[in-house]
Amino acid sequence: MKTPPHNKGRMFLVGLSGGIASGKSTVVTVFQELGCAVIDADVIARQVVQPNTPAYQLIVQNFGSEILLENGEINREELGSIIFSSLEKRQLLNSITHPHIQKAMLKQILKYFVLGYRYVILDIPLLFETNKLKRFMKHTVLVYCDPQSQLSRLMRRNGLSKAEAEARILSQLPLDEKRQLADHVINNSGDWESTRLQVLKLHAKLENSLDFLLLRLAAITTLTVIGGLVCLFLRFTFF
Repeated sequence: MKTPPHNKGRMFLVGLSGGIASGKSTVVTVFQELGCAVIDADVIARQVVQPNTPAYQLIVQNFGSEILLENGEINREELGSIIFSSLEKRQLLNSITHPHIQKAMLKQILKYFVLGYRYVILDIPLLFETNKLKRFMKHTVLVYCDPQSQLSRLMRRNGLSKAEAEARILSQLPLDEKRQLADHVINNSGDWESTRLQVLKLHAKLENSLDFLLLRLAAITTLTVIGGLVCLFLRFTFF
């Protein structure tokens, strides 16, 4: 893990989202190269549905064993084809996985808070669709690209037909709608260097914004006091 930047104020959360094939991973890579703390909801989502976890067991109960690979892991492509064609199934899956994902994300947020990071980026694909986590974000960022680029990228990346790709895109809010909801927009319709420069400018802006050192100091002071009292109690109890 890289050394966190100097925390000049209180740590805050930045929600990062995009659309399928809009190039969010490219933006995340640049932030990580800058030493930013990034929590990837997709990675956590894979972890919480590993075999024998509570979420895994509920998914198999509700979607059947036909969604499993030979090694017992969930076939993400098979499950994806089910939920992308059914709003009801998609909502069911979200109701199973989201509580476990949010709990795991909270643990990582606390870790970065203790380490002194200026801000933490939460990479959440459905940030604007669910809207439940959006209220906890000091800033929201959308990775945007024009509709034609999004369609062609998705077809090429996933080997989908035009109809299949369009169905997956339509399962999410249109990027133009998300654009109206975001505090910051990174336009990834152009080349990599253009996108990189936009990320650099946004990072500088977030680093220089004013937010929460007093809360952090208060929390550390409280923990120190509690730790001291515990040590004092143990000293008089056992010695």
